[in-house]
Amino acid sequence: MGRHSMNHVGELYACLYAKEFPAQAILRLRPELRGQPVVVVEGEPPLQTVCSFNAKARYLGIVRGMTRVELDTFSSLIVLPRSRSEEVSTHAVLLESAGAFSPRVEDRSDGCSFLCVIDIAGTEKLLGTPEVLARKLLRCVQAVGVSASVAMSRNFYTALSCVRGSSTRITLIEPGNEGPALAPLPLNVLNVSSEHAETFALWGIRTLGALAALPEKELIARIGQEGRRLRQLARGELPHHFVPHEAAFELQERMELDTPVEQLDSLLFVLGVMFEQLTVRAMARVLALASVIITLSLEGGTTHVRTVRPNLPTNDRSLWIKLVHLDLETHPPQAAIVAVTLTAEPGSTSKVQLGLFSPQLPEPMRLDVTLARIRALVGDECVGSPVLRDTNQPDSFRVEPFKVPPVHSPSSTTVSSLTAMRQLRPPQRVSITLRDRQPASFVFRDCRYEVEHAYGPWLAEGDWWNRQAWALEQWDLIARSRDGVMICCCLVRDLKEQSWQVVTLYD
Repeated sequence: MGRHSMNHVGELYACLYAKEFPAQAILRLRPELRGQPVVVVEGEPPLQTVCSFNAKARYLGIVRGMTRVELDTFSSLIVLPRSRSEEVSTHAVLLESAGAFSPRVEDRSDGCSFLCVIDIAGTEKLLGTPEVLARKLLRCVQAVGVSASVAMSRNFYTALSCVRGSSTRITLIEPGNEGPALAPLPLNVLNVSSEHAETFALWGIRTLGALAALPEKELIARIGQEGRRLRQLARGELPHHFVPHEAAFELQERMELDTPVEQLDSLLFVLGVMFEQLTVRAMARVLALASVIITLSLEGGTTHVRTVRPNLPTNDRSLWIKLVHLDLETHPPQAAIVAVTLTAEPGSTSKVQLGLFSPQLPEPMRLDVTLARIRALVGDECVGSPVLRDTNQPDSFRVEPFKVPPVHSPSSTTVSSLTAMRQLRPPQRVSITLRDRQPASFVFRDCRYEVEHAYGPWLAEGDWWNRQAWALEQWDLIARSRDGVMICCCLVRDLKEQSWQVVTLYD
């Protein structure tokens, strides 16, 4: 059969395998250590033992189970503690990468390696031939900082066994060639129990080919139905009921620092790598980062949480680092940092389309950085757009973050004469004379005015449930000075303090 004939069968599986997963999970966010021998240890000191290592450490003779005392004899070795949280995060990232190629992904990982099987039957027209798909899958995984290999077969367990036992990055097993492809592989790719492994060793069975050649009835008679299942695995004939893994899409990266960090500048390199991973994952789904929650785990068990939200979703890594740096400078943590977690909210990557004659808007990057610097000077609550509250209390508003307004097509506007109104901030106190409980005259800006017309009063009160309750009496007045200068104004009387203020002038 030809290479591409494997697409004409009903089933086709791609198995993604990343060995030495604890070491790869730690090195994913530490690219500066990938070229050095690195060992990951677990357990309580001083009884720590090696659980994983990279290829550089393997060349030095490192094996799993070595003690910390044995590791101290290697001068150039970097020893890191195992991080379960980073493994969980990396595991989710790899499942997310596999899910970009098919919605049917089955997770078969254990504590030492990442292993998943992707059902890619019928994806040739969308993703290309199996070999092309394998290359795309490995590039996607490499982009998130993990080294892996892929095996493809129409049999689920054949792909699993071949990816565990093969030394090549891409393995394609043609239909009908499952048995010969599995024959040279060692028995340990099947996860045989220790009891059965000892039995097979006594029989001289060391490869899958030798196991597949055993007569079925005699094998079942000696070790039971498990012998039949192992023989089917060795021949590439065992069927499988696919159980897809369903996980929610979550843009999150976590890194436990090797040593506590007190200076924010030392944190920027770590943030740069984490933001790079977040943007790669967002761009793979044609998304951008709309907001990021920074959670800093501090010494003493406390946390410091900040949220950064630019005006437009963006994947500009330098912009995110600058915004986070400015925010943390304004709101610094109160203790040394031991771990960092970034949780991003995805948003649309759409651009703002300007009209031909629309005014030019500032660049989002420059605008966000400028606003961040202003917030660092005056405070978060003093920067934004004023929005009126749903109340009758004068000058009651809140500040909301700036948003880029939608651009509409220009339309014709009708010009009409409007009355100009000047709001006085702060309101100016006045001395007033009442006649029959109505304003008769008042002194405003060292000038006395006689009231010619008075309209009101309009009463407003609210917030009776808290200490800032207010009760106001409002009058609209038309007054004239001795020099003949006429003004129109709005006077407000605070019924609690019995004070009068000019809040508005009408021209």
